[in-house]
Amino acid sequence: MQQGLFGDESVAQNCIFCKIIAGKAPAHILYQDEQVLSFLDISPVSPGHSLIIPTNHHDNIFSLSGEEITAVALHAKRLAPVVKRVTKSPGLAIHQLNGRAAGQTVFHYHMHLIPCQHDTPKQFHGRRAASQSALAELAVEIRQALTKA
Repeated sequence: MQQGLFGDESVAQNCIFCKIIAGKAPAHILYQDEQVLSFLDISPVSPGHSLIIPTNHHDNIFSLSGEEITAVALHAKRLAPVVKRVTKSPGLAIHQLNGRAAGQTVFHYHMHLIPCQHDTPKQFHGRRAASQSALAELAVEIRQALTKA
């Protein structure tokens, strides 16, 4: 387990993302290999809001190895155009936050891929849980498109 650079964030044993990786918490998984996992955000800013995480716990970017950050970035490069196309969004924001002061709320390194529309407010985190059935349907569509990408 990595220690938090900001002091109070390191709690890997209680980390929801570590629980998702271990199969102990539900998620609408889009892709998984030995280094990365991607899944739909349960409280999306917009439909298709996806998260990419390394499978090893790191509180933030500061303790990731070059190999891990490369794996996350390469998966983002592959997943981003698929999410943009499936959601028919004219734009896609990619965000990554480190520490409470930056707006980080889950202290396991993660990257947000957020489909964007014109004239909608830009934000990092959604405020309402999405319908589980809508998330499940969208996850299937993205997974299918990802296998063709």
